[in-house]
Amino acid sequence: MPVFVATRRRLALWYASVTALLLLAFALGFYTYVRATLIERIDDTLDHVAEVIQRATAGREGLLWPCSEALDCGWESLTATVDLGAEEDRIELEWFGVDGQPQWSTLAHGSSPPLHPQSREETVYISGGYGLRQLTQPFYRDGQLLGYLRVSHPWFEVTRPSRQLFRDLAAGLLGMVSLVGAAAWFLSGLAIRPVQAAFDRLEQFTADASHELRTPLTSLQVTLEAARAVPNLSPAVADHLAVLARVSRRLSRLVDDLLFLARRDSGLDAGPWEDCPLDALLMEVVEEQQPLAAQRQIALSLALPPDDSPALTVPGDYGQLVRLFTNLLANALQYTPAQGQVMVSLMPQAAGLEVQVRDTGIGIPEVEQAHIFQRFYRADPVRSPSPHQGSGLGLAIVQAIADRHQGRLELQSRPHQGTTVRVWLPGRPPRGGPLAGDKWREYPLATGSASPDSPAPKAE
Repeated sequence: MPVFVATRRRLALWYASVTALLLLAFALGFYTYVRATLIERIDDTLDHVAEVIQRATAGREGLLWPCSEALDCGWESLTATVDLGAEEDRIELEWFGVDGQPQWSTLAHGSSPPLHPQSREETVYISGGYGLRQLTQPFYRDGQLLGYLRVSHPWFEVTRPSRQLFRDLAAGLLGMVSLVGAAAWFLSGLAIRPVQAAFDRLEQFTADASHELRTPLTSLQVTLEAARAVPNLSPAVADHLAVLARVSRRLSRLVDDLLFLARRDSGLDAGPWEDCPLDALLMEVVEEQQPLAAQRQIALSLALPPDDSPALTVPGDYGQLVRLFTNLLANALQYTPAQGQVMVSLMPQAAGLEVQVRDTGIGIPEVEQAHIFQRFYRADPVRSPSPHQGSGLGLAIVQAIADRHQGRLELQSRPHQGTTVRVWLPGRPPRGGPLAGDKWREYPLATGSASPDSPAPKAE
């Protein structure tokens, strides 16, 4: 069933998304931890080298003092006592004077970066994008600053493992998300299966009950009509039979509505689709509702585009579209008092057709507007001028039919001022046809009490 497939898809998507976010957070945390560990290990190595050199210079009077020649400072003999590593990951040493000028260096990768005495540890890049992790250590003797020792370590000891770890984590994360998505789809199917089974049983019961009730209700209506046709009935018996006939018709409508919704939920309402002329369809619906409007003293009018307009058609199920607009008109007539107006208009739009059903009835409070298209929802019966209350399924059927035709409904209503329902359906509006502001024609009804002075609705 489409509704359960969509629910299952949403459940699987939420499960996979939450799990993917957790995996992503773990991967980022693990990557950050490993990278910080690599940097910390290099910093420990730099600290160790600086400490070894500082201990080695203790007590050697001629070492590390300002000098003009590097060999005079004794650097060659000093570096021989320090393990600077292999060629690729070699540790480089630099000595800067008090003025910050370089005096000696083992660095062979281009020019030396400027000295930053205030930064103890930093990452710099020299010529060719070669990265170095550097430690700057001031040297003192007897409280006097002798200069600065800078120890450098190649930065690729961090970048290479980090890059490889990033690729591994990305590949692993994609694989895990794929597996989690498959597992989420499977688990959501297991979770929704009992709900779907219960819904199917309820749906089957509704369909069976509605179908089984149609036959006895039809027989009851035939019997009541035959009984009412018997001559010389007493007024009391005739009244009772009329009430029974009215109740049986109401039950028949309720059964038909329940059966329609049950078929709609199960996807069995797919009737033949055709190009439906919406103007002719609205004429038919308005003519059918005109006797009811005349009985309730309500002016019912229909406004259509000019006569020379091409046919306004929408693809759909003709019978269901008739039911949609019949329910809307019946609802408007039910909640419009005597001497009121119900106006229907058809307007072409850029990508479809719009039908407006506007009444001057009692309106709908704002708190109820979000619920009137729900099943079995009925407004406060005290507000209705009609003594006959519906089942609360008419507007739910309107919503279901509009959804099936990929249309949409819009409602505007103010208490004591009236209600306007707009139904948009994707269709085939005529090229160059009448749009907003063009002249409209009022459809002449065959019968009814529509006042000739009542204004036809205008396109908006």
